[in-house]
Amino acid sequence: MPSKNSFGSRASLAVDGQRYTIFRLAALAGVSGSTTERLPFSLKILLENLLRNEDDAFVKRTDVEAMATWNVQGKLEKEIAFRTSRVLLQDFTGVPAVVDLAAMRDAIAKLGGDPQRINPLQPVDLIIDHSVQVDEYGTEAAYLINTGLEVERNKERYVFLRWGQDAFRNFRVVPPGTGICHQVNLEYLAKTVFTSRENGDVVAYPDSLVGTDSHTTMVNGLGVLGWGVGGIEAEAAMLGQPVSMLIPEVVGFKLHGRLPAGATATDLVLTVTQMLRQKKVVGKFVEFYGTGLTGLPLADGAAIANMAPEYGATMGFFPVDEETLKYLRMTGRPADHVKLVEAYCKEQGLFRTDATADPVFTDSLSLDLATVEPSLAGPKRPQDRVPLRNA
Repeated sequence: MPSKNSFGSRASLAVDGQRYTIFRLAALAGVSGSTTERLPFSLKILLENLLRNEDDAFVKRTDVEAMATWNVQGKLEKEIAFRTSRVLLQDFTGVPAVVDLAAMRDAIAKLGGDPQRINPLQPVDLIIDHSVQVDEYGTEAAYLINTGLEVERNKERYVFLRWGQDAFRNFRVVPPGTGICHQVNLEYLAKTVFTSRENGDVVAYPDSLVGTDSHTTMVNGLGVLGWGVGGIEAEAAMLGQPVSMLIPEVVGFKLHGRLPAGATATDLVLTVTQMLRQKKVVGKFVEFYGTGLTGLPLADGAAIANMAPEYGATMGFFPVDEETLKYLRMTGRPADHVKLVEAYCKEQGLFRTDATADPVFTDSLSLDLATVEPSLAGPKRPQDRVPLRNA
């Protein structure tokens, strides 16, 4: 449904000869008491989502105003409706969702209706990774043998999924043997800036998702808003229902300095996880900021974001910066799309540089990367970090 556009935010953005429709966050600067400029990047993405999806039903003008004037350090509770760009499924929870869609088609047909009307309303990717077993290992033929046995054992499932991919719009399947679902999402599926057609226009907006894998949060390292949910919640999102949520508290984690020689990304991840467990960030957003992000490889940020279930946060978010663009190019994203990501994020104030003013957070903590030392994960839990010098 087209946005009510109560704030006159609908605008046009030209990138490399292509024109995109966007909903400008700057249009909210005139709202009395606006805090838009200093909101954390993650909340700016939620705000754009409300602005674009204002429909007077799920999202009202007052919801947009509440978010645009949000006091991050206040104690108020405000419920919003967040409509994700897409949905990510893994096979264990995803196949039942496709079965439900097939059952809906059968029911519609029995009632004399058109079964073709039943389709996911949001783009859905189902990645088959949880059911693949390792029967052969340590040989060059291991990959072919294991994937072959997987298809042989579960032939009925794959025939059904092949039918689903051909029958449903907005639905595609990533076959077994391609990789772990949250890694495939990061390397191939995530767009950082999503596009869709609306009344003939190409609309650009931040990429966001819910996924049925707890480590969906890995994609937060790419500036994508997303986290893990249960199968029922994911199915509701597939069918166009927004995610109902309270505007979250956002804990800022400031990184500065550089990792010393001998310290690895794993050492950094274990240190950050330990610190955040002690901070008690359950149910909150964590957003990383500071000059330490400059030059930090995106893979390192993705590894930290991946550990959000271990440190208890809903997600650990890294804003878009030069490392994001570098990673998108390295993983083969089209050059015109990388240009769109850069232009869109800079236009919307979603692009981080060392000159970017620190956002205002609910609470914060910091880490000098130079103090990170080689470590071992705890014997039972990763947050029980053991410095290597004490091993």
